Amino acid sequence: MVKSLRPQNYNEVLYVGHFFRKGVPVLMDLTDLTDGDAKRLVDFATGLVFGRGGALDRVDRKLFLLQP
Repeated sequence: MVKSLRPQNYNEVLYVGHFFRKGVPVLMDLTDLTDGDAKRLVDFATGLVFGRGGALDRVDRKLFLLQP
């Protein structure tokens, strides 16, 4: 199962972390965010993936797959 999330603002990064920490791959669609907010979410996701020993793949310009 892959959880698909489309955050509407930076505050929703909590959901990305929640599912990722539970071992669920997350498809993070940032197309609704400004470039600034999208960058902040990618920075968070990069730290999360690095800290948990996972992987982060860019699928499209603002579409990322986080794998635990």
